[in-house]
Amino acid sequence: MAKRRIVIAGNWKMNFTPSEAEAFINEIKPMVKGKRKCDIVFCAPYVTIAAAQKAAKGTRIKIGAENVHYEEKGAFTGEVSAKMLTEIGVEYVIIGHSERRQYFGETDHTVNLRVKAALAAGMKVILCLGEVKEQRLSGITKEVVSMQTKLDLEGVSAEEMSRVIIAYEPVWAIGTGLTATPEQADETCGQIREALAEIYGKQIANATTIQYGGSMNEKNAAELLAKPNVDGGLIGGASLVAAKFNAIVDAAQI
Repeated sequence: MAKRRIVIAGNWKMNFTPSEAEAFINEIKPMVKGKRKCDIVFCAPYVTIAAAQKAAKGTRIKIGAENVHYEEKGAFTGEVSAKMLTEIGVEYVIIGHSERRQYFGETDHTVNLRVKAALAAGMKVILCLGEVKEQRLSGITKEVVSMQTKLDLEGVSAEEMSRVIIAYEPVWAIGTGLTATPEQADETCGQIREALAEIYGKQIANATTIQYGGSMNEKNAAELLAKPNVDGGLIGGASLVAAKFNAIVDAAQI
């Protein structure tokens, strides 16, 4: 784990207006100042990105996007391209979040297209994957996350993997208040790492940051982050409250 960078990323989802985003960044930036043992990212709704960037200027806080389309331009109403994002200075993007898969028809195929488009534009990708409750109960979690890893990264080069972060999201823990035990999180992140080793070899697998993204909060972060295969968190609800998010950043400093 010492070889891997810990990344604590907030996923604001459909929350915060531009003025609220600016106020939040202004509140949290003195809290996280000087805490250098992890990278800090907030992935924001498109309309709040500029305000959040302005507030975060001069700090180590990075502002990312919550999704990106796989085409550079065209008749895709409501979508945003990687070129549009990079031109305004967006470095990180979440792709394949379980809510995008569940509510908006994202598949491993379209996730893969988005991943490749973002990487081609020079972005850093937070790739989300994970099993649903029925798959967990059926004992096929390893098979599911291994398959997703291979499908979502199809055509991604070994060199490009230096710009890929994987977020393990047990779908049954997203927005439900349920959380995988630290042992479950560590085991499944390890299984994803095994799948990466099959594709790219152990060196790249061991260098890839794998976050846990299933309702990590200020109460369970320290125990989760202590596990050898958990290299950070993709934070939902707790990323909307400065004190709670700061507590997670503190847990990553140990």
